[in-house]
Amino acid sequence: MRLSLAIAATLLACGLGCANNKDTSPAQTSAVNTVTTDTAVVAADSAKGAMADIHGAGDTHDAIKGMAMFTAVNGGVKIVVDVTGLKPGKHGIHIHEKPDLSDPKLLSAGGHFNPGGAEHKHAGPTDPKRHAGDLGNIEVDADGKGHLEITDDALTIEGPTGVVGHSIIIHEKEDDLQTQTPPGNAGGRVAGGAIVISPDSH
Repeated sequence: MRLSLAIAATLLACGLGCANNKDTSPAQTSAVNTVTTDTAVVAADSAKGAMADIHGAGDTHDAIKGMAMFTAVNGGVKIVVDVTGLKPGKHGIHIHEKPDLSDPKLLSAGGHFNPGGAEHKHAGPTDPKRHAGDLGNIEVDADGKGHLEITDDALTIEGPTGVVGHSIIIHEKEDDLQTQTPPGNAGGRVAGGAIVISPDSH
């Protein structure tokens, strides 16, 4: 009888121990998975800004200089452009397909950035069916200084609609916001810069 009671006590103790082990394991696994997921989300959303160092085309490389800053905000990307050395007046400004500025006339930058090849036309920045890269015009004062500040709801910093990996191009004349060929009737490309992730955006 005593032997039977001892065996029963041993089995009961083992059962409680095994049950406790089963109860704690899932909680530990869940905690590890949560940390991993949170880290992945932070890494994927780490780039908050981009920039482009702007220079003149061809022989005007050092005569025209500027900077474009791109910042992720609610509602899209805030774009701030400051440039010097341009002729007074309005100049068409757009995001172009490629970051290649090797051609003296900047033709290697391709056409206006139009994510996914959407069936959009060239237009102004307030037109809902424009190319995402249509930023309108930058106005330059009598001293050759131009400033533009705009928020584009069709752009992001990275990804399919991201500005990184493209270029910003300034044209010699005003963009009329409607002519299709050539886009905006804004003339040649006088300055540009490749868009890259800002060093301090992480």
